[in-house]
Amino acid sequence: MSIVIAIDPGNSKCGLLLVDICAEVVLDGKVVSQSSVLKLIHCWRSVWEINQIVIGNGTTSLRWQRLLSGVCEITVVEEKGSTLRARNRYWDLWPPSFFLKLLPRGLILPSDHLDAVAALILVEDYYGRKMRWTGEIDFKIWHEQ
Repeated sequence: MSIVIAIDPGNSKCGLLLVDICAEVVLDGKVVSQSSVLKLIHCWRSVWEINQIVIGNGTTSLRWQRLLSGVCEITVVEEKGSTLRARNRYWDLWPPSFFLKLLPRGLILPSDHLDAVAALILVEDYYGRKMRWTGEIDFKIWHEQ
């Protein structure tokens, strides 16, 4: 089993994704306030052996690279356009209802909090394969429970 965390870093929130690369499946995905990123990673690490962190090179990437150094291998990837691509990937994973399918995709906007799907784009690009996301996505910003 090869468990990877993907991070789409942002100013006020980050998309975090926990992926089993061998099984090509998303285990968990959340949009997380910056103050809760380390808490969620710690929570995941208490259950899973994390082999790698894939992080986008955008907004607050350098800060997170410093904070996460020593946790495990960190791979920095290009994230340009990942948020826009996340909109299309969202509809691939969770197709719109019948009536919404009648509208052009460009007119149907998913939630503003697509950061976890953007993290999915990063890990899919890096590994060159699509991952399955069988659960629902919670668009509320995750804070420590």
